[in-house]
Amino acid sequence: MKKAYRIKSNKDFQTVFKFGKSFANKQFVLYYLKKEDQAHFRIGLSVGKKLGNAVLRNKVKRLLRQAFLELEKDIKQDYDYVIIARIPARDLDFFQVKKSLLHLLKKRNLIVRDFIEG
Repeated sequence: MKKAYRIKSNKDFQTVFKFGKSFANKQFVLYYLKKEDQAHFRIGLSVGKKLGNAVLRNKVKRLLRQAFLELEKDIKQDYDYVIIARIPARDLDFFQVKKSLLHLLKKRNLIVRDFIEG
């Protein structure tokens, strides 16, 4: 994922937290904020130390980035997304991460097209 598509600054994170909406499941919390002047979505990832050591936290972040990359064409583009990983996320493989993320995005109508589950 291109670095231009990531949220890095604390100011940007705080803006999404303050003015955005949120939705959660057992593994992740999704914050999202519509940005009219933005051509492509941006994501910010937050994986706390309670999840485990640095190796495990980085693994969860890599899985999330890859899931977003595969869903790139199907996600509404003019949004900032912040994903907070919860403790159960450390036990997931890639397909479970993608499915959980897709569940959050579908529930908030942030997906452009419908997926056939299976």
